[in-house]
Amino acid sequence: RGVVLDLKSKKGMEALHRLLAEADVFLTNWRPQALVKLGLDYESLKTLYPKLVFGVFTGYGEEGPDRDLPGFDFTAYFARGGFMGSLYQKGTEPINLVPGLGDHQAGIFLCAGIMVALFNAARTGNGDKVSVNLLHSSIFVQGIAIQAAQYKDMGQNYPTSRFLADNPFNNFYKTKDDRFMQISMPPFDLYYPRFMPLIGREDLVGNPRYTIKNITENKLNHEFCELVDNAIQTKSASEWAEIFTENEIPFSVAKVWEEVLEDPQAWAVGAFSSVEYPTGHRTMIRPPVYIKGSIQPPYGRAPLLGEHSEQILREIGYREEELEEMHTAGVYHTWDDLKEACGG
Repeated sequence: RGVVLDLKSKKGMEALHRLLAEADVFLTNWRPQALVKLGLDYESLKTLYPKLVFGVFTGYGEEGPDRDLPGFDFTAYFARGGFMGSLYQKGTEPINLVPGLGDHQAGIFLCAGIMVALFNAARTGNGDKVSVNLLHSSIFVQGIAIQAAQYKDMGQNYPTSRFLADNPFNNFYKTKDDRFMQISMPPFDLYYPRFMPLIGREDLVGNPRYTIKNITENKLNHEFCELVDNAIQTKSASEWAEIFTENEIPFSVAKVWEEVLEDPQAWAVGAFSSVEYPTGHRTMIRPPVYIKGSIQPPYGRAPLLGEHSEQILREIGYREEELEEMHTAGVYHTWDDLKEACGG
C-alpha cells in the first residue's frame, strides 16, 4: 500500500514516526546528507526504535569522497562500475543501456541483507543497518572479470573484439536470417569433435591446428571465428536451434524482449504473472526466488501514489477532522490529488 507524506511538515513527520513505531523495516534511497537533515539517519532512529531494521540504497555508498554524489544505474552502475567502458565490441560504441538493470540486481542484494537483519532482530531484539550501493553491486557482479584485470599480461584486455575471443566456442555468430546465436562450450577440445561435423566441417576433426592450445599460442582466434561465422551463415536460427538441441550443444538464440515475453519456458518457471491494471492486463515479472513449501503469493500491482493515504492514516489513529485539516494543509496527498500531474 502507499501513502504520500510531506516530511518537511511537523504533522507529516509525526505520521511517519507513528508508522515507524510499528514497523519492522525502514527502507530509503535518500543520500546520507538528506537523511541526517531530517533526522531519519540510522543513528537517530536506532535510539527510538531499537528493533527496527534500517535498509539504505545509494548510488555510491555512505563512505568515501563521492558518498554524496547523485547516482543512477546509468552512471554509478554501468559507467563507473566498468560495464559501459568494457563490454562492447572494440572500435564501436558502448551498448545501449537498460533502465533499472542495476537497480534490480542491487535490490536483490539489499533484500538478502534485510532478511539476515530481520532474523537477527527476531533472535536478539536488536535491529541493524543494511547498506547496498550501485557501484559496489556492479563491481561484485563483474567480479571474475575485474579481478582478472589485474593480470595484464594474460588474456585479452577489454574492450575487445569477438574475433579475439580466448575461446571461440564462447562467442556469438550471425545466422542466415540475421539472428544472433550465442554458443557456450568452455571445454573447447571436448566439444570440438562433436561440434565441427554439425557445421559441415568434419574434415577438420583431428586437425592439430585447431586445438585451443594451438589457437591461443598462434593467435588463430580470428581465423577460427571466421570459419565458424561462414558455417553458421548457411542456415537460419530455427534450423540451427533444432540441430544444436538434438546434439546437446549449449546455445541460445539472442531473443528480443518481445520474444522473451512469450517464452514458454519463462512462463513455466514462473518468471511472469498476468496482472490487472487500470489500463488492462499486463505481464509483470516476478522475483527469481522460490521457496518450496511456501504459498506463492499473488502478484500485487504497486499502489498508485497516495492511493491508500487516508486508509493508512486512519489506521494509525488520525480522526476524520484531523485528516481534513492535514489534507487541506498538504501534509498528505491522495491519488486524486496527484493523478493529473502523474498523467493518470
